[in-house]
Amino acid sequence: MEDKELNLVEHLDELRNRLIISVAAFIVFFIVGFIFVEDIYNWFVRDLDVKLIVLGPSDIIWIYFMLASVIAIAGTIPVLALQIWLFVKPALKPIERKVTLSYVPALFLLFIVGLAFGYFVIFPVLMQFLIELGGEMVVTNFTAEKYFRFILYTTLPFGFLFELPVVAMFLTSLGIINPYRLQKIRKYAYFILVIIAVIISPPDPMSDIIVAVPLLVLYEISVNISKIAYKRKLKKEEEWERQFEQQEDSLPAEQKKDNEDIG
Repeated sequence: MEDKELNLVEHLDELRNRLIISVAAFIVFFIVGFIFVEDIYNWFVRDLDVKLIVLGPSDIIWIYFMLASVIAIAGTIPVLALQIWLFVKPALKPIERKVTLSYVPALFLLFIVGLAFGYFVIFPVLMQFLIELGGEMVVTNFTAEKYFRFILYTTLPFGFLFELPVVAMFLTSLGIINPYRLQKIRKYAYFILVIIAVIISPPDPMSDIIVAVPLLVLYEISVNISKIAYKRKLKKEEEWERQFEQQEDSLPAEQKKDNEDIG
């Protein structure tokens, strides 16, 4: 009983250390982002025909914190993924350790790809559509807070959602999920993804469709990637069992008997 309690304390202590490292990485990247906020701001507004306005001093602070937070999240993702891998590493087989470690850079790259997709594909389409919807009825002016909040809503969710394929492959490699389970819950997953699309997109049907379709495609990609990972997992397990049986066959008869007695 005492050994189990000690083991639990050690795991909790290890988890605490991993969380501290992740939080420290977030703070470091946040400070870096805060230092370069002006350059980031100028890059985002380079193509705007109008100058953004603020309605109060708090809007300026909000812009600084929002841009620095996005940089911090992007920079912390590989660190957090590595800490999670290090935490579960002792429970993994040597083959699983090698495979799952490759997911760490993939998570970061897919997050960046998701942000790029949201900013260069979804954002300009929605922006143009909503501006043209106003037509001659209104004069178009943007506050800095509203403009960057709109960018945040149309880019950051895609950064996380583009990681679905890697997450699906990672969980499949660990045996937590399999492609057949993902296929079984497809209709529920579709429903949840559509709800997410409605929440993160502007309140009009066209925007909902533009955001929802890529999410559904990502889910199908996740299912197919999970199939590949599942087949590889089964194949490697068969090879491992075959090697184990060969090793057992090569042992002397007395040692085999000892192993059976131990089992």
